[in-house]
Amino acid sequence: MSFGPPPSVYTESALAADKTRTRRRRRVLGVTTAAVAVVLGLVAGSVWYLQDGGTTHKAAPAAVQAPDEIRTTVERPPVSPEGWVVVEHDEEKLSKNTEAKPRYAPGTWATGKILARGVANRIEGYKIEPKYDETAWTLKLDGHICATSRDVTADGRTAVVVQPAHAKGSAKEGVCDEVVFFDVDTGEKLWQKKMPAADFAYVSNTNLTLTKGVVAVAWGRGSVAYDMKSGRRLWNSTTLSQCEDKGFAGGRALLVLVACGESTNATYRVEKLNTRTGKAQWTYRLARGVEGVYLPSSDPPVLAVEAGDSEVTDLITLDPASGERRATISMDGYDPKCGRRYYFSPFFGVVDNCDGLVVGRTQVFVMSKENIANDQPSDWIVAFDLKEGKSAGKFDGRESQMVVPLRMSGDELLVYRRSGSSVDPAAVVSWNPRTDKETPYLLFQLPEDDEYELSDPERTEMVVEKGHAFFARRELVRDDKYPTDSVLSVIGVGSAGLKH
Repeated sequence: MSFGPPPSVYTESALAADKTRTRRRRRVLGVTTAAVAVVLGLVAGSVWYLQDGGTTHKAAPAAVQAPDEIRTTVERPPVSPEGWVVVEHDEEKLSKNTEAKPRYAPGTWATGKILARGVANRIEGYKIEPKYDETAWTLKLDGHICATSRDVTADGRTAVVVQPAHAKGSAKEGVCDEVVFFDVDTGEKLWQKKMPAADFAYVSNTNLTLTKGVVAVAWGRGSVAYDMKSGRRLWNSTTLSQCEDKGFAGGRALLVLVACGESTNATYRVEKLNTRTGKAQWTYRLARGVEGVYLPSSDPPVLAVEAGDSEVTDLITLDPASGERRATISMDGYDPKCGRRYYFSPFFGVVDNCDGLVVGRTQVFVMSKENIANDQPSDWIVAFDLKEGKSAGKFDGRESQMVVPLRMSGDELLVYRRSGSSVDPAAVVSWNPRTDKETPYLLFQLPEDDEYELSDPERTEMVVEKGHAFFARRELVRDDKYPTDSVLSVIGVGSAGLKH
């Protein structure tokens, strides 16, 4: 597998630290009824109880979306939070894949029927039902996946950028210049296009996003946007100046990050674009001295900024209409996890990648750094108001049970809480920051020997959709003790109270 000229994924220190984890796993098919009974039988007022005397909460219905809008779904509390496995897929033939040379698995997307995974040079769809390892379809690609987007349209379509085969040793070896748009439910390739003038697009600098009706790709030396329905090219740019389109943030709007000058002394600006023409509607210029910028949300626009440091120091919130700065939020003590996947290597798109924060309509939710003090929560999530930057609520983890923000469900935040023991299962819960109420959605146990890695948002894609939670490894490597055995690639849980 060739990915062009990116740096090594692993450092010696990362490898040494990673050797402590065990790869041999036990298959655990969810939390037992007894464990759920213990958890649900805690004292009155426990966070595991539904509020208001135990009555079921009805989620506000989501607005009807056009098929080509980026999907925003509202989860509903299940009849029972007891979880059981609905997807479990193992990857085979990994004997040659070590931690220094993993099989990459970028991209995880779910509908109500299918969980789709990008793996190396293919995408596979697995049936979501309580049966073991049911593969519904396989979409073979012309080469390895180079960039993915978390975005899925309301009717279940998404895209990847691919590195097609080129002659070894040629100038095009390692170039990522092919876009594939496909249906997640069926695996059908809807269209495939060659990116123009993309001779310098590699896995280390290519970023992909989706917004209403548009698929957009940027790779520094250029960018291109396609119409979702037809695959027709809408606009593109090639860089002849010192300013480059580094990447996009999609969803409800389209933002572009533009860098000008040498990378060691670059200046940055963020523009909101007309999605059909690529023309800037407003521009926000960042101060000199900023070393890096991420775009975790396009609408409302939120920037994560590395100001005089190699990690995110501040969040900047902007007015969606004008691009004017609203607030600056210090990230001292917080861990937004921007660009932290693949041991900080910029693979598969990083511009809109912040796994430790979630942006809602009026608030941004950020996880704290880990707390190692005894008898205290291992971490917590703080809500900040987007207009003024003030803290507006706090969701505590538990001792030895860290919490990770996943995504918005209406105006509530979906949270993953790690397992503490066989009595304290892992959980997906929703948190209402206005009332500070918590509602359990799923209680389950991940396979014991895989739990540490599957609970780490830097190593694992965590996706919640249509009453199911999925945990998918981004890198697949052999078990050194059993190098010919298959290895867990993805596991998904759903409510035992749901009909399948």
